[in-house]
Amino acid sequence: MKTLVIIDVQNDFIPGGALAVPGGNEIVEVINDLQKKFELIIATQDWHPKNHSSFAANHEGKKAFETIKWRDEDQVLWPIHCVQNTYGAEFYPELETAKIESIFRKGTDPEIDSYSGFYDNAHLKSTGLAGYLREKGASELYFCGLAGEYCVYFSVIDALEEGFNVTLIEDATRALDEEQYKNAKINILAGGGRVIKA
Repeated sequence: MKTLVIIDVQNDFIPGGALAVPGGNEIVEVINDLQKKFELIIATQDWHPKNHSSFAANHEGKKAFETIKWRDEDQVLWPIHCVQNTYGAEFYPELETAKIESIFRKGTDPEIDSYSGFYDNAHLKSTGLAGYLREKGASELYFCGLAGEYCVYFSVIDALEEGFNVTLIEDATRALDEEQYKNAKINILAGGGRVIKA
């Protein structure tokens, strides 16, 4: 079964949001159009508590986009974003959500960040997404959303490691940093994934 996985198309990642991805709003029309071609559509949602360890504001003297060591992991410190039950955490209003069958929330543990829709960054906890997809008979996964070199990329890599056939739809994805996104796409191809345009 062909499955579309929409990663984090939330208000805080859209221009004007707390952690805006340049051109993040431009992919929404493409994603809405893509939905007509898939039997199963699921989405992920960044869903952080206010005291999340990835927020620069929760580390005295630290600024957004600095990298620190946190629990033996490299942690990029982010502006406060996608806090549970806030407008910033809601899906962008122009994203069509009626066909989304299930939503997987991530980043809920204040002690560890979760870029991937499958696992936290240290692979300690699963979201249950892989098991859900297997139970649904979803073997071909197509990824799109925000941000290309972080949450989309790590979700794609985990999906490959879980043995799914994986495709990144690059024109339905936007990144914070184009150079890192380019490298992410190289790594996806090297790991056995495909990169296509809608």
